[in-house]
Amino acid sequence: MLYIVSTPIGNLKDITLRALDTLKEVDIIAAEDTRHTKILLNRYSIKTPLTSYFEYNKLTKGEYIIRLLREGKSVALVSDSGTPGISDPGAHIIKLAIKNNIPLTAIPGPTAFVYALTVSGKPTDKFAFEGFLPSKSSSRKNRLKELTGEKRTIVLYESPHRILKTLQDIYEIFGDIEIAV
Repeated sequence: MLYIVSTPIGNLKDITLRALDTLKEVDIIAAEDTRHTKILLNRYSIKTPLTSYFEYNKLTKGEYIIRLLREGKSVALVSDSGTPGISDPGAHIIKLAIKNNIPLTAIPGPTAFVYALTVSGKPTDKFAFEGFLPSKSSSRKNRLKELTGEKRTIVLYESPHRILKTLQDIYEIFGDIEIAV
């Protein structure tokens, strides 16, 4: 079984009891950054072995993880924080598991965009989640232009080192609008 396990966003106490039980009971944990996940595991005295699974090794490690699952091993997939598969390389292994008829389940918990949306003060009844915009400014501006007719609240992810450039692009495309960061 592949367990898609949500992990805390910032505060290590924001983890479910079910997530902790799962992380203790699986045969191996596939982590986006093993160093980051080790902090969580150490906090809760979890000794389960780790393997890395991130954007640049997802093809080779994906096959390795599928092989483990076919052998009857149980694997927990975790990202650095929040829910794996949401704008993160976990989506690849989830698709592989489905393609290979491997059972999977989600252990719900924190998801960054839900948290951001709920504290934004923006309408939450209808929204569009866009994930990460392109890193190249011209591509980012083109995508933003495509969103100008959107009536729903738009939720975006952005890296800290690009946030100012993205905010400038949003201002250029949308004008002086109210946003939450």
